[in-house]
Amino acid sequence: MAVVKEPQKVLPFFGLIFTPGFSSNIVKELNEGLGDVVLESDTVPFTHTTYYNKEMGLGLLRQWWAFGNLVLPDILVKLKLRTNEIEQRLLNDKGGRRVNIDPGLLSLSNLVLASTKNYAHRIYLGQGIYGEVTLQYKEHHFVPLEWTYPDYRESVTLDFFGRARDVLRKKLVVEDTVLRE
Repeated sequence: MAVVKEPQKVLPFFGLIFTPGFSSNIVKELNEGLGDVVLESDTVPFTHTTYYNKEMGLGLLRQWWAFGNLVLPDILVKLKLRTNEIEQRLLNDKGGRRVNIDPGLLSLSNLVLASTKNYAHRIYLGQGIYGEVTLQYKEHHFVPLEWTYPDYRESVTLDFFGRARDVLRKKLVVEDTVLRE
């Protein structure tokens, strides 16, 4: 008989797509219980799709933030529900989003994103939220999958999550050391 064990903790992160000039104290809302930002990507143009243009406008920007407190993976539903509330509260005068916030979890073996949309490669997690393995860690680097979004295939993105994995690995060693003492 298999023994049920608590899963290894993961590093929470948020991917943001936002309008130029968007400013908000959003990091304070996102880090609730997650600690400080431990890694922040450069802000880069978001040019991979026009999906958001009608709602958000042109010239969109993309950035990722990783937070310092390691969490259990079952927090993903809560994070997605929280980001949906934040997005709704920050709508522009026409009712469109000024920011799209995608929460995710980084483990030593993969990167999982949350979504409200079902698809063949997504697993229902509860409360209308699905999880998607977007990147897999193989042979010392993250590898995109067949369904991985184009912006998650970029070298700048893969490098960021490689650095985030290093942060996670070091934090897991420290936590393990503390637990053994």
